[in-house]
Amino acid sequence: MTQKKRIVIIGGGFGGLNLIKNIDKKKFDVILIDRNNFHSFPPLFYQIASSGLDPGSISFPFRRELRKGKVKGAKYNMGQVETIDFANKTVTTQYETINYDILVIAAGTTNNFFGIEGLKEQVYTLKSTGEALRCRNEILYRLEKASLAKTAEERRKILSFTIIGGGPTGVEIAGAIGEMKRYVLSREYPDICIDDLNVTIIEGTDRLLRTMSPRSSKETLEYLGHLMVDVKLEKTMKSYENNIITFADGSELYSEMVIWTAGITGEPFTFVGGEPEITRGNRFVVNEYNQVAGVEDVYAIGDISSHSDERFPYGYPQLAQVAIQQAITLAKNLNKGEFKKTFNYNDKGTMATVGRNRAVCDLNNIHLYGRPAWAAWMFVHLISILGMRNKISVLINWIWAYCTYSTSLRLLFSPTKYPLKSSQKE
Repeated sequence: MTQKKRIVIIGGGFGGLNLIKNIDKKKFDVILIDRNNFHSFPPLFYQIASSGLDPGSISFPFRRELRKGKVKGAKYNMGQVETIDFANKTVTTQYETINYDILVIAAGTTNNFFGIEGLKEQVYTLKSTGEALRCRNEILYRLEKASLAKTAEERRKILSFTIIGGGPTGVEIAGAIGEMKRYVLSREYPDICIDDLNVTIIEGTDRLLRTMSPRSSKETLEYLGHLMVDVKLEKTMKSYENNIITFADGSELYSEMVIWTAGITGEPFTFVGGEPEITRGNRFVVNEYNQVAGVEDVYAIGDISSHSDERFPYGYPQLAQVAIQQAITLAKNLNKGEFKKTFNYNDKGTMATVGRNRAVCDLNNIHLYGRPAWAAWMFVHLISILGMRNKISVLINWIWAYCTYSTSLRLLFSPTKYPLKSSQKE
């Protein structure tokens, strides 16, 4: 009997889970490391932030998932990987040091604030379930506080929402808050005038959804107009202090709640015993087999990897489909023990929703918009969610919200501060 090689996978996102699903557990011992004990569904974080879905509907415990089907046989260890030692082939978390024979980095990305001082401590973000929940609580808190305000000027300051970044996440959260303004405010907060709530989305380029077709950008602009969302293009944020956003052209905008969706960067690590090649966005440079340049027996998949070719000279897009396809290809090569199958991305298209019956889809040579695009968006996201219970839960929430514009999730839950246990101190 030969000892099985150990594969350590950092990150349980789309790439990490699909690699585990397709790797041969008879040939490899597989250990998954993630700072959370659950997998979540990032495309729907904005719905948590806007009270459209419950966090449990798009979150799936690793220990439950690793008991089922093709994923069964892998082990989960909770931890935040801090150091990777390429010479000794170890990864170190705040709890332990783990040896590996093969390392797969699928840690994804975090927020990129482009060096703007103090921004991290002042803006709200949507890169995790926790961040989405905090964003939801702040939105609800401001609605409750505004309903008690004595003057219209005070209410307008409290309800000044600005989204920085006109990509899919920015457009979707702007549309969700716009729907609250247009359809929910007068019903649930009758003391607030609809004009007192202002939603503004800021984009640094000349159009929204820059990675999609010009037609999708134009239609998205129209949809946001229907939801009374102000759109400012070709505006680059320079600083945010005392509730004042200052732009590169010198103009200013008052906003008490800023939601940042403008940039991402690869999760940071400390390296010992080797130096992998890193490109812009803190992404690992990989070849057509997803091998990391500069080190041995190390692979990177998903958003944290950068593979360039003639179609994508700046690296493949940071989308779930890229991560999933990379994971499947890498698993096939590892199972065979030889690297003959190169990665070739099959672009299945992109889509974004701006609210009820408002969405855009670029699917190869097919363009959809309006209700058909919205139905396609719902279908694709629904089948992508893990677990039948979660699919049913999300579907019921969507149907109920569609029919009534009402949700039971507009509840303001704030965690208590004390006692400060170990999990809160780390």
